[in-house]
Amino acid sequence: MTEMTCLGLPGSWVNAWLAAVGAIRLAPGLRLRWTMDGSPRAVLCAESGDPVQKLAMAWPTRDDLSGLAIARNWGDTPPVERRVPVEVFQKRARSTRSEQSSWTLSSTMTDLDVDKKGTVAHAPFDPAGPGTIKWLHHRLLKVHDHFDSTVERLTASLSGAALRVKDNGLGFDITRLASLADDTGKWVDPVIEVLAFFGLAVLPVRGTGTDKRISRSGRVSARQRGWNRIPQSDGREIRAFVWPAWSQPLDIDGIDALLDIWNWKDRHEWNRLGVHAGWRTVRYQPRGSGDTTRGYGSEQL
Repeated sequence: MTEMTCLGLPGSWVNAWLAAVGAIRLAPGLRLRWTMDGSPRAVLCAESGDPVQKLAMAWPTRDDLSGLAIARNWGDTPPVERRVPVEVFQKRARSTRSEQSSWTLSSTMTDLDVDKKGTVAHAPFDPAGPGTIKWLHHRLLKVHDHFDSTVERLTASLSGAALRVKDNGLGFDITRLASLADDTGKWVDPVIEVLAFFGLAVLPVRGTGTDKRISRSGRVSARQRGWNRIPQSDGREIRAFVWPAWSQPLDIDGIDALLDIWNWKDRHEWNRLGVHAGWRTVRYQPRGSGDTTRGYGSEQL
């Protein structure tokens, strides 16, 4: 295999992990493994040819992204905005069921979690955005417009040498945020953001769909793959995303299968599955009651 070790994609960075998986989802023929050192990095593998060249050839155009099932307007279905009535979601889901991009709906929303106002739940990786960019698809198009998909540009991002642009990105990368002493706005690498969006393809969101829980609490907690309730020493539970690094080159179906059977709690099984590291998200702590910023750091399991 031809391999590229991506110094810019450390496994401990949730957006980098999603981006590495997204590259495999986007470019047929690529496989993904992680280095075995103390700070695992993504390794893109191709049976023939340059992995980055294959990724550049598969890079979506703006027209490609505009036609995704999650787009605000699609065919003759009602618009999908931030608050999505269950009837609107179901019409869009039925209309796009045979589309290759139907996963963009099932990895961001679910009608198995509907609130009292009749709107569907969003996944944790589909947070509300600021101002006029509340919709994930809008943010994807916006960040995609920042660059051209040349091999040189992709290589710079994968190696960690690309310059960031001033943008909010998809809205859950904690590294986009400035420090308290240097509040200069939000900065992202648009290549990582676009790839991370495609990484959501292996993280569908579901819900219980039980009316009793809806009537009692007003909301059923949507469950996105990989998100778990993790017990804390004080008896509380926190909701966090957990993800692994593995040593064998896997295609997208192999990654999908591994996520099915990997149990982050059972460390004895990690070696059998080729998993040698894992992490969980650490949620951004708001600066005050009016701070609606979202972001996820990480902590090694």
